[in-house]
Amino acid sequence: MARLAGVIRGHVIRVCVAGVTGWMGRAVAEAIDEAPDLELVAGVSRSARFTTVSEAIDAVPTDVLVDYTHAAVVKRNVLAAIERRVGVVVGSSGLSAADDAEIDARAQEQHVGVIAGNFTLTAGLLLRLAAEAARHIPAWEVIDYATAAKVDSPSGTARDLAERLNGVRAPALGVPLAETQGAREARGATVAGSQVHSLRLPSFTVSTEVVFAREGERLTIRHDAGESPVPYVAGTLLAIRALPGRVGLTRGLDLLLS
Repeated sequence: MARLAGVIRGHVIRVCVAGVTGWMGRAVAEAIDEAPDLELVAGVSRSARFTTVSEAIDAVPTDVLVDYTHAAVVKRNVLAAIERRVGVVVGSSGLSAADDAEIDARAQEQHVGVIAGNFTLTAGLLLRLAAEAARHIPAWEVIDYATAAKVDSPSGTARDLAERLNGVRAPALGVPLAETQGAREARGATVAGSQVHSLRLPSFTVSTEVVFAREGERLTIRHDAGESPVPYVAGTLLAIRALPGRVGLTRGLDLLLS
C-alpha cells in the first residue's frame, strides 16, 4: 500500500536527485524510475543536464529533492530547495547540529518538510535500540568508522546516534573529562553529550557502534554498511513517500518506521 500512496492520493511525486551520477544517486534514480507513484523529473551533477539544484528546480516542477552529494554542498542544496518550497530527503552526511537548526527553522517558515539521516533499516534500528538501552544502562561511548577518504567527522549516523542518546540522558563518566591526564583528545570528541571516536581507514564504508557498560557487563550495538547502495534505496523511497504533509526537519529513519 505504501508503494502506491502517491497514486492513491491522485498525485505522482516528482523527484529531482542531486548527485544523480554518483554511487547512491544512480541507484536511487533507477528505483524512482521503476516506481509507479514516483517520477524522476531531473538530475543534478557536474556531468548532468543540470549542474545546480537551483537551476534544476527552477526549470522543472519538483515536489521533492533527494540529496546524495557530499559535505561541501549539501547544506546549500537543501536551503536552495527549501527557499523554492520543495521538500528534501537528505542522505548526505556533513550537516552539523547548527545546520539542522537552521534548516528546521527555514523549513518551518516555508511550510515544507525535510527528512534526513542514514536510510538503511539497520541504522534506523540502531537509533531505536540504543535509545532504549540508554534508559537502563548508564554509561556508553560511540565509535564511528568510515572510509579513509571521508572528509567529515563524525559521520551523520554517529551524530544522529549521539543526539538521540542525548534525548534520553547524559552518560556517566568514570573520570571527568577535565581531569584527563595526557592528551585530552584521546578521549574523543564530545558530540551531543557522548564521547565519539572517529576512525577513518580503507575498507570501511560506514559503521557505527555504541558500547554500553555497567558493572560486570557490556552491550554492543553496531550497524555496518556494505559496499552496495541497495540497503539505502528502500529507506530513501520510504522517506520520499513520507514527506508530503510534513513540516520542518525529521532526522532518523526510525521515526518513519511503524
